[in-house]
Amino acid sequence: MSTFSLELVTPNKVLDEGQVEHIRCPGLDGYFGVMANHRDAIIALGTGEVKVTQNKKDHYLAVSGGFAEITKETVELLLETFERVEEIDAARAKSSLQRAQDRKEVKEIDTARNEASLLRALIRLKVSKR
Repeated sequence: MSTFSLELVTPNKVLDEGQVEHIRCPGLDGYFGVMANHRDAIIALGTGEVKVTQNKKDHYLAVSGGFAEITKETVELLLETFERVEEIDAARAKSSLQRAQDRKEVKEIDTARNEASLLRALIRLKVSKR
């Protein structure tokens, strides 16, 4: 199977993931997949789960938005944040989810910000179970 280079870029670090066969990312309009020789594109990412297939094994990341810059040979995921399965503290994610759910009851909160917190916590919990 053909491969392409994957880089994860955040404001704090750049990680070269090496050669991968496929990635599935959370676009703003739904999930999309990328394989080698994909048409060039820049796609906005939402909060969600990134699935990376490398050496015929799947790995998962929880991401909180950014962009995918795609060329035929390389994909750069320009991310606000990402966490690998082994980096996610499930207890902390559950606590974050509970706080966000509790804040829904308060009328003077930033609803959009709280909904984003809820979604991030739910995604982190989902990915932590992979």
